[in-house]
Amino acid sequence: MVAGYSDPAIQQWHDRTMDMAEAVAWLEAWPNRWREETSCGWAVTDGRQVLGQIAFRTIDLYEGSAEVSYWVLPAARGRGVAQQAVLALTNWSFDVLGLHRIEINHSALNVASCRVATRAGYALEGTKRSQTLHPDGWHDMHQHARIATDPR
Repeated sequence: MVAGYSDPAIQQWHDRTMDMAEAVAWLEAWPNRWREETSCGWAVTDGRQVLGQIAFRTIDLYEGSAEVSYWVLPAARGRGVAQQAVLALTNWSFDVLGLHRIEINHSALNVASCRVATRAGYALEGTKRSQTLHPDGWHDMHQHARIATDPR
């Protein structure tokens, strides 16, 4: 978490930094967020090292919906790690968790996230104008989504 949120490319889209104490507190809170059914997150690994993280920023089990966020550490970029993580979480969410709709929202300027969402089968549904404040100002956000009945 500390390495990820220290990376300038991740900071550009997430507008935060994190020291070790904050990272520990955040990770310790993950089980509570899952129990409260508000959000949850996982490390993305190759079995030996952490490559990134993927999370449900929001989840509503009653409505069957969630929003995915993700990032990948610099050494793991360009290898399809984010796409594989999104696909794994998506399939599990539809097949096991029983979700109906999953969204990905990202800055319209974040070409890499747009490519991940599209390659993972998330249709671009539209642009939310001036929705999220980033370090360089307000950004339009692309909204992508998949529903459980979409082709896989």
